[in-house]
Amino acid sequence: MEELKCTDFGNDFIWGVSSSALQIEGGNTDGKGLSIWDEFSKQKKAILNNDTPEVACDFYNRYRDDIALVKELGIPNFRISFSWARIMPEGEGNVNAAGLAFYHKVIDTCNELGIVPWVTLYHWDLPLALEKKGGWTNREIINWFNNYVAVCVNEFKDKVKHWMVLNEPMVFTGAGYFLGAHAPGKKGLSNFLPAMHHAVLCQAIGLKIIKKIQPESIVGTTFSCSYITPNSTSQKDIKAAERMDVLLNRAFIEPSLGLGYPIKQIPFLKNIKKYFLPGDEELMKAGFDFIGIQNYTREVVKYTLCVPYLQSKIIPADKRKVFHTLMDWEVYPEAIYKMIKQFNAYEGVKKILVTENGASFPDEVLQNQVDDKNREQYINENLECVLRAKREGNKIYGYFVWSLTDNFEWAEGYKQRFGLIYVNFNSQGRIIKNSGYWYRDFLKS
Repeated sequence: MEELKCTDFGNDFIWGVSSSALQIEGGNTDGKGLSIWDEFSKQKKAILNNDTPEVACDFYNRYRDDIALVKELGIPNFRISFSWARIMPEGEGNVNAAGLAFYHKVIDTCNELGIVPWVTLYHWDLPLALEKKGGWTNREIINWFNNYVAVCVNEFKDKVKHWMVLNEPMVFTGAGYFLGAHAPGKKGLSNFLPAMHHAVLCQAIGLKIIKKIQPESIVGTTFSCSYITPNSTSQKDIKAAERMDVLLNRAFIEPSLGLGYPIKQIPFLKNIKKYFLPGDEELMKAGFDFIGIQNYTREVVKYTLCVPYLQSKIIPADKRKVFHTLMDWEVYPEAIYKMIKQFNAYEGVKKILVTENGASFPDEVLQNQVDDKNREQYINENLECVLRAKREGNKIYGYFVWSLTDNFEWAEGYKQRFGLIYVNFNSQGRIIKNSGYWYRDFLKS
């Protein structure tokens, strides 16, 4: 491995670590409403091992200790998210004072320790009360989201400067409203297309609300992305890979840049027009201060008639017999370089931050230590590629590891461990992994 130094990236490069409310907090108390994930986890076999986010990492009670670990590791920026259902239990209307008080304590602890808080406003945990009214498929969510964002920014504008509007809209709409693999478990284009369009509108509207209330704020949003390559040189595989790239990597950013939906490349998207109202083309546009890209792997794609609409299929890493993580994601550091270049090519993108990058491996505790060499190497090799992209003049300005602690990994429950810090979910004990110490030493360099 190249001997990387933090200073190789320049003194103004932003270093951080990420988390999300639903995945770490637990604490369904003190007036918090239920989220779609609280409900989804009650369904049989919806979550691996029937795990639930009910306790998670108990961050609700242990936030001071966990933020102290961020400080101990010398990480200057901490990405968190607010739980919509904790702040507004019914999703609209009444505001929960205890929920606001909790986030004040979290933000104050960060600021007291010299850690900059970066707040994601929506990280997948929609209030269940809103889902019962249609959730992201109901255009009324624009007003619900508008009001929620205004409450948050008005409350925390004196303490928080950096905001992210949505986390990975393609994932929460695609997995939650098309495939049914994530909460709320809906399927089909009739759910996916309105959810997609409303999320595109909300990511733009969220930016405008924040800037109106807090003009000096720094506002972005985050996009999941995977480097897509064809399985062969056949034209069918090449075209299949192109369609997959359009859906996974282009469908949400291009409308925000005023380019519209990429309907020409994936014609089934033309049906999204039925959810348009006059003025939506303009309403979708958003001049973000930065975008966050979240990359973990590449996907190899082949043509198939068995997948409707896309006629494209991802070939799992284990079937290709390549080195992969416990999530069956190929370890392919070049992917992050390719994605930085792909997003950098958009003229309207001002700055790029990697807001999530990390790996799950089967960690073992031996003599109160976790020697996770694979994760350490994964982060190091990805950073080598980030540095190469930066040296070539791409607009890359920061990097956040996913994640601070092991946590509730959505449909994968507690099996998958991405953290720099190991969590014993029975005792709630913490052990800093060797990768965490590596990141600490790197940031000191």
